[in-house]
Amino acid sequence: MKLLASPEIWFVCGSQHLYGPGPLQQVAANAQKVAAGLAASQQLPLKTVFKALLTTPDEITNVMLAANNDANCAGLVLWMHTFSPSKMWIRGLSVLKKPFLHLHTQFNRDLPWGTIDMDFMNLNQAAHGDREAGFIHTRMRLARKVVVGHWTDAEVLERIGAWQRAARAWHDWQGAKFVRFGDNMRNVAVTEGDKVSAEMKLGFAVNTHGVGDLVSVVDAVSAADITALCADYEKTYAVVPALKKGGKRHEELRYSARLELGMGAFLEQGGYKGFTDTFEDLHGLKQLPGMATQRLMGAGYGFGGEGDWKTSALVRAMKVMNAGLPGGTSFMEDYTYHMSPKGHQVLGAHMLEICPSIAAGKPAVEIHPLGIGGKEDPVRLVFNAPAGDALNASLVDLGNRFRLIVNEVKAVKPPKLPNLPVARAVWECKPDFKTACAAWIYAGGAHHTGYSYSVTTEMLEDFATIAGLETVVINAGTTLPQLKQDLRNNEVYYHLNDGFRA
Repeated sequence: MKLLASPEIWFVCGSQHLYGPGPLQQVAANAQKVAAGLAASQQLPLKTVFKALLTTPDEITNVMLAANNDANCAGLVLWMHTFSPSKMWIRGLSVLKKPFLHLHTQFNRDLPWGTIDMDFMNLNQAAHGDREAGFIHTRMRLARKVVVGHWTDAEVLERIGAWQRAARAWHDWQGAKFVRFGDNMRNVAVTEGDKVSAEMKLGFAVNTHGVGDLVSVVDAVSAADITALCADYEKTYAVVPALKKGGKRHEELRYSARLELGMGAFLEQGGYKGFTDTFEDLHGLKQLPGMATQRLMGAGYGFGGEGDWKTSALVRAMKVMNAGLPGGTSFMEDYTYHMSPKGHQVLGAHMLEICPSIAAGKPAVEIHPLGIGGKEDPVRLVFNAPAGDALNASLVDLGNRFRLIVNEVKAVKPPKLPNLPVARAVWECKPDFKTACAAWIYAGGAHHTGYSYSVTTEMLEDFATIAGLETVVINAGTTLPQLKQDLRNNEVYYHLNDGFRA
């Protein structure tokens, strides 16, 4: 995956000097074993590193400042092996800028009922040491995730893993750059937004390059590189005869390859993690990039159609969360509905740009008219997305905050679609079509989304907690009266949020 870093998670254990040097040595040894156990787990995507046993305010503050200054630290796991008076943590937590997870566990899984004594009790006090920590986190209004259970428990590891994926995506956003080739589609509201606010709050920068800047790089691609890439297409995909070497439309496949190589070079040269384009701004290009965009998304770049930079950034974050998991993630659009009394379904697609990471089989390479944009027929990958549990997510700018909307869905096998020459997915919304669509509209969700078979609601909720995003989840338990009340409550909360922190 392009520009994917593998940062570390720091494991920090809290205690105090009340217990003497012997018990503290045992606490440190136990904490290192817990950290090593997390580091060895195949369920966790990032390396866990034991960083320190902290027993004084200065120690705590120094570690938190060090975490802030270490670009390879994506977050911290905090655990109180014993009682650790939490006033010691105020100064350090006040300066901490990295996300943290509070692990409420203990070193031993089972109590030694027949031999337990006060020495054992004093040494293993997480039951109330973590409660002391939890109070100060709450008193300071600190956003964090709390995971409860023994550190070897598979469910505990799964939940830590979800948080690590979210923390990795947040780490990936910090200093990230997204490029817009041209502006957004004219007169569209939801693809607009405050890019200054996004950089201040979310850490990534969005800037525009005129399409002419891209054209100069596309035009410079060598014929030999194009020939090699076209040969790779024929090995990888089911290329229609007209586009194959010697076919009557092979030159159009070569131009699609030129687009992919030129766009890829532009993104690499600029260190960009995602991009947007629009069919209304293609001056100097022969086609709207179709297969080129699909394959670049497959390589890990974020993408948003019609200048939708928020969705481009979201798709990139979801692809980072997705890394190493089965399934895939794509830019998506709720395109049209099947409203049969026998069952309501959504047909998701876009003009061209659905990522092949969600293909159910070998994609076909085809060429068809687009109908808008006024350019030559674009080459595209055509395929069905598989059945299975999936979700749609949308990031919108509400002016005073960003909101992340998530709808859990059940993808189904698409029917035969012989006349629809685009990649597509078909799904059923949870809790049901009418509730989900109304909830999405009440929440202001966009028509562009990030669609994924492997990113979970928990990952996105953890990500939203880290990023300070409002979250609206539409799932099997959603009802419209409660959702509307939650949205009203959220308006008040986010208006007063800064005052609540005093």
